[in-house]
Amino acid sequence: MNIHEYQGKAVLKSIGAPVSEGVAIFSAGEAEAAAKQLGGPLWVVKSQIHAGGRGKGKFLEASAGDAGGVRLAWSVDEVVENAKQMLGSHLVTAQTGAEGKQVNRLYIEHGSDIEKEFYLSLLINRETSRVSFVASTEGGMDIEAVAHDTPEKIITFDIDPATGFMPHHGRTLARALKLSGDLAKQANKLGRTLYNGFLAKDMSMLEINPLIVTKDAKLHCLDAKISFDGNALFRHPDIKDLRDVTEEDEKEVAAADYGLSYIALDGTIGCMVNGAGLAMSTMDIIKLYGEEPANFLDVGGGATTENIIQAFKIITSDENVKGILVNIFGGIMKCDVIAQGVVTAVGEVGLTVPLVVRLEGTNVAKGKAIINDSPVDAIAADDLDDAAQKIVAAVRARRVYTKSALEKMREADVVDIARAKGIDASVADLKADTIAKILDGQAG
Repeated sequence: MNIHEYQGKAVLKSIGAPVSEGVAIFSAGEAEAAAKQLGGPLWVVKSQIHAGGRGKGKFLEASAGDAGGVRLAWSVDEVVENAKQMLGSHLVTAQTGAEGKQVNRLYIEHGSDIEKEFYLSLLINRETSRVSFVASTEGGMDIEAVAHDTPEKIITFDIDPATGFMPHHGRTLARALKLSGDLAKQANKLGRTLYNGFLAKDMSMLEINPLIVTKDAKLHCLDAKISFDGNALFRHPDIKDLRDVTEEDEKEVAAADYGLSYIALDGTIGCMVNGAGLAMSTMDIIKLYGEEPANFLDVGGGATTENIIQAFKIITSDENVKGILVNIFGGIMKCDVIAQGVVTAVGEVGLTVPLVVRLEGTNVAKGKAIINDSPVDAIAADDLDDAAQKIVAAVRARRVYTKSALEKMREADVVDIARAKGIDASVADLKADTIAKILDGQAG
């Protein structure tokens, strides 16, 4: 689970890390009081969205001005004016996509006198099963660009969970940031504070970019990006309350409410599968046959008919879905429960795209009977390979292709598309002739 910067700053403050004073606001009418509460002479007005690169971002609306999502203000009036421009506008950054994200809240904080900027993060190292520190003297920049262009400027080291953060780790951190004297002591203290807080709060990632040295020689966390382990939120109700569902995909939020593991993707074939491994295999074989999955969806082993109905509704709510593949290998999950859920869901929301169903395992005969005895127009499949080929063919049979799109494809793919549309074609035919047949068939 991700949280906003101002929430991350509150978490850092609670564990003893140095952060600036700030006030979160949700309407422009709160800006003046917030600015006066903080005092001047410099304020920073920050857009609060779950995306990086806010300072370099641009708003879609002309009314928001030409400045980015992080702005300096030298007067209360300037704070208020920026709030009016930014709130409700859509900020586009390198991580948001072209449509941007609507700014629904701002964080107004004290401006800082910056002497130096660093990068510091803590994350779970999946290879070593330890918490890793990642530090660089190149702060305030895109760390991915630093890793690509000057990887030697990024220092990484792990913490042994048996010992925790030790003095030598503090010295390693100080050397990585090229700090000495009192600043090196501050780095040691901050590293220990962040590590202990990382564990105590069940974080999965903590990024401070930039970590700064102020003019009065103090280390200071100028930004905070924190993600938490969703499986550990039951231990932290205070953290769970920080969740902002407006920053998440609506379909993913709805799926979580029903205990479904759902991740939206950019493809056209919706998938309903039980088991994460089988779900990944289903997505892979769809790609193998030339199409893209529209989602990852694991209904789990204990799903009820109601869960299946909701899963089907979530899939069909995606306007990019042009076909649906149900692939169930019933062990704990029973095939008849899946079948009844699909039939009921189709009755409630209708079915406007091809549906391929592959059932195998517990109560498979009952499941197939439920599908066969229903009015649902489903295409039966014998195994996963057969199911993937059938849903890809069904989607392609309905899709309208342009000449330019077909010309960019491999000859074998053009032949597959022709066959999916019921056109006699072979790889021995000229590609141009096959394309002409497809276009003629679509026109007819």
